[in-house]
Amino acid sequence: MTLLPAKPPESRDAVSPEAAPASAAALPTLLFVVFMNLLGFGMVIPLLPFYARSFHAEPWQVALVFSAYAMGGFVGEPFWGRLSDRIGRRPVLMSTLACNCLCYGLMAFAPNIWAAFVIRLFGGMFAGNGSVVQGYIADVTPPSERAGKLARLGVAFNIGFIVGPSLSGLLAHPELGPAGFRLPFLVASALGGLSALGVFLLVKESRTRRVGMRQLGRFALFGRAIKHPVMGPLLILTLASGFAFTGIESVFGFWGQARFHWGPRETGIVFGMVGVTNALAQWFATGRLSRHYGEARMLAVGMGLTVLAQLMLPFSWGLPSTIVFMSLMAFGQSVAFPNVGALISRVADHDRQGQALGLNNAMGALARFLGPLSSGLVFASLSIEGPFWLASLVVAPSIGLAILAGRALRTAPTL
Repeated sequence: MTLLPAKPPESRDAVSPEAAPASAAALPTLLFVVFMNLLGFGMVIPLLPFYARSFHAEPWQVALVFSAYAMGGFVGEPFWGRLSDRIGRRPVLMSTLACNCLCYGLMAFAPNIWAAFVIRLFGGMFAGNGSVVQGYIADVTPPSERAGKLARLGVAFNIGFIVGPSLSGLLAHPELGPAGFRLPFLVASALGGLSALGVFLLVKESRTRRVGMRQLGRFALFGRAIKHPVMGPLLILTLASGFAFTGIESVFGFWGQARFHWGPRETGIVFGMVGVTNALAQWFATGRLSRHYGEARMLAVGMGLTVLAQLMLPFSWGLPSTIVFMSLMAFGQSVAFPNVGALISRVADHDRQGQALGLNNAMGALARFLGPLSSGLVFASLSIEGPFWLASLVVAPSIGLAILAGRALRTAPTL
């Protein structure tokens, strides 16, 4: 018996009727934008603990500065997606990139830890424009190719996050106090400005502006989405998987130190291999597998591989096995997550593509806030292996959620 439909209904196998022709440079420019954004983000993340401590911040204040970005993304993603549905993707993308550029610049001259928190909060809100980029791709790409194109965004994401930390280490001078972090923040600001300029020069608008278009509010759309037979399971899946993955990511360095007496070198090697696996899988495998087997099937398979890797990690016996298990989890995530956006774009009304994708991204931002907090508590109070057991327990139901979404795809109403 077939559990999941291999192909969507023909009525959903077309680009948006409001879509304008995309320029040949649009997709490469968007990939460059994502790379530049994540290069700046990757530069800043490793520096934040030292940056915060340069203000003599308490540990809870350091954690607050970290969480501010996710909190801002939770607010920003649905808002920018909804706005881009109404006025177009290009102006929203340019303005958010410009504001993000400004926020990085302000971080370079923040006078105290509370100012840094507020700036990071707004920076996260303006950086929550992933739904706008996803919406652009959904506008101009046939549904059967969307998972592959969305996976290319993941490649740019991973390369930027791999290169960024190395660059920040060369530019930062912690011995100078807060002033020693100005150059990395200013470079991140310049990268954001270049991204905005690239969109202005090379990206054509993908939607016809809709005057007087009626839209649902955030809470009204969420109420409808959570009851939707496809969107509802996908929102829960995004929250659960993001919760588990970011939780493991946040305590992995402490786990390696406690289990194997690892330092930054070994942790860096593991995360470097995870990034390489993500990039290779998303560039070469995700699109092909999704076209051949269907998005929902590959989403279920990816969740299954993720759970398997999480169950195996507590039994790791050294660096090689840990690299294999973490890379397996990365591969599972890579072949799974682009399909979430592709499936949402199939069932969302053309006038709500950005808003629906933004709502899903907001669930991911919420996961990035809750996951590290929960895993840290489990690691400290129960067991160093506890975060892996917690992650597998949370993610396992996602296999069933992917199957439910796939079964409902043919007959589901438009969101």
